[in-house]
Amino acid sequence: MGSTFTQQEWSAALIDDLRQLVRLSVREDIEDQYDWTTVATVPLDKLGAADIVIRQTGVVAGVQIAELVFDEMSIDSEVRILVADGDVVEAGTTAVSLSALAVDLLTAERIILNFMGRLCGIATQTSEYVKLLAGTGVTVYDTRKTTPGWRRLEKYATRCGGAVNHRNGLHDAILIKDNHLAACAATLTGDDNSDVIGDAIEKSRELIQAVVAAGNPIDAAMPIEVEVDTLAQLQIALSHHPDIVLLDNMSHDQLRSAVVMRSDVAPEVQLEASGGVTHQTIRAIAETGVDRISVGALTHSAKSLDVALDWTSVGSD
Repeated sequence: MGSTFTQQEWSAALIDDLRQLVRLSVREDIEDQYDWTTVATVPLDKLGAADIVIRQTGVVAGVQIAELVFDEMSIDSEVRILVADGDVVEAGTTAVSLSALAVDLLTAERIILNFMGRLCGIATQTSEYVKLLAGTGVTVYDTRKTTPGWRRLEKYATRCGGAVNHRNGLHDAILIKDNHLAACAATLTGDDNSDVIGDAIEKSRELIQAVVAAGNPIDAAMPIEVEVDTLAQLQIALSHHPDIVLLDNMSHDQLRSAVVMRSDVAPEVQLEASGGVTHQTIRAIAETGVDRISVGALTHSAKSLDVALDWTSVGSD
């Protein structure tokens, strides 16, 4: 079995998610009516041109959003994309140039900026974590701690920032967490309770084989990962050779001991550190010798980047 998760591209599924979110955003702003401020103040036949400007130094993500918003809102427009997702840009950089009826640009403005600001913010924060690990060989992974409905978008943004995607959902990998083990242990009695971790790993492996044999469309190399929070649990997990062991909230000394144990017992198993990772701690965690670090803050604590719409001209139709 492998230990690589599916990586989020700018895909048809992501675009479908984005379209649904744009529809919700339009409903929030104008429901089945109009942008009354714009209708009252701007001639309906005026053409407008504007730039989407990145006001803070950061990493770009979501440059295609304006095109999709205009399409979803049935706005006739011209869009010129001037940078690429993943580019590091200086404050003041024009990312996209737009032209359309002025009333349409004004109506769509905040929707476009909300999406781009959020994704650029995630990409920028991710890049900061990635840079802190330069030279260590340790990989930064994201998590499922994402905004409901935004998962594909946010995971795409973490990739723009240089991270690697962890599992996208419950359907594409097995991750046996502490509550799974607690639930399993609650159903066992006597000596059967001594190796809940090993039992869960083996049952997961058997399930994947059975589901694949039955013709279900899942990956036969679906990763199996198990979470542990003690070295004793790690010893048991390693004896069953999962693809990855998640070391939850361990101290640096415990992590170093975990790496030694892994190297002795099952050197092919990847070790992932997780739990409360910050800018201040991530480098020291990496230097313990783990292979990967998952960081929920990439998405759940990212601050939107300052992205603005600056007018360049207004003319008559």
